[in-house]
Amino acid sequence: MQIIKNGKITDDDVRHLADDEAPTGTPFTVSCTRWKAEKEALLKTGVAVGVRLKGDNAVADIAGDLPRLGFVVVEFPVLADGRAFSLARLLRERFGYKGEIRALGNFIRDQVYFLARVGVNAFEPAAGTDLEKLLPALADFTVNYQAAADGAEPVHGKRG
Repeated sequence: MQIIKNGKITDDDVRHLADDEAPTGTPFTVSCTRWKAEKEALLKTGVAVGVRLKGDNAVADIAGDLPRLGFVVVEFPVLADGRAFSLARLLRERFGYKGEIRALGNFIRDQVYFLARVGVNAFEPAAGTDLEKLLPALADFTVNYQAAADGAEPVHGKRG
């Protein structure tokens, strides 16, 4: 499978496990609920482990575990659910997470630039999405009016 990661289309072997599915020898993600119940056993697999956060999960629930995670996935179960934006921003700004934050699911091209602004650096859209058409969205705007997790200088800071 391919995803967009750090501004490039790349191959990816991460599996998103169901709560009753056993880990294999490749990096994987689990639900926040499963992580809280089985984190020590999951970490013993020897591969990168990620946690999937849904809109009703609290980042604070995994904050102490962030250094142990290979990545964090913020889920878009439906297009109209934008809580993943807040989750990503909290991960970067409040909890200082430096690792990969991956958007997963039903987001659209128009949201990609703004997801990157709040700290998302990997994109795994719904099946069938053309990544070649999604990739240019990362450069849709050249000027930003507000500060954000991406560190881009707002236009008012560029005034002489």
